[in-house]
Amino acid sequence: MVLAEYATEKLKEKGISVELVDLRTLGVLLFAGSSHGEEHSEPLRILKSAIHRATHLLFAVPNYNFGPSATAKNVIELMGAEELNGKTVGFLVAAGGQRGYMGVLSLANSLMMDFRCWIVPRFVHATGADVKEGVVVSEEIRQRIEQLLTEMFHQTLP
Repeated sequence: MVLAEYATEKLKEKGISVELVDLRTLGVLLFAGSSHGEEHSEPLRILKSAIHRATHLLFAVPNYNFGPSATAKNVIELMGAEELNGKTVGFLVAAGGQRGYMGVLSLANSLMMDFRCWIVPRFVHATGADVKEGVVVSEEIRQRIEQLLTEMFHQTLP
C-alpha cells in the first residue's frame, strides 16, 4: 500500500484525478465463478464502478511465490470487458526478495490478451528494504515509480 500511496501523491501533485481503492478496507469480494449473486455484493459493485470510470489502472500487488496474490487475480476475473477493455495498466509489486520480479507477467498477459489492455512494461518491484515505517526510502524505487507514472500518463513528473 505504501507504493500505491506514494504514486497517488505524485499523481495528485500533477493535478491528475486519482481514486485509490484499497481492497483491505473495501469488504469481502466474491470468488470469481461463485454461485452467490454478484448483484448483491456491494464491495464488487463499488470496485466495478471505480474500474469502469478509470482510464488508467495501477495495480499495487504483493508477489507471493513468484506471482501476484490470488486476490489480485480474483479482481481481474470478477471484472468484465466493459470494465477493463482498453485501459492502460501499470504494476507496483511488493515482494519479500529480489527474485520473482517478473511474477506479474501472467497477470499482465491476461489483461493484454483477454481485455486488450495497454501494459506499461516498467514494473516496479520493491522489497522491505525499500520501505521503512510506511515511507518509500529507496531513491531508486521513488524514481522508478515516477518513471512508470510518466510513461503511463505521457508527461514529465518532477
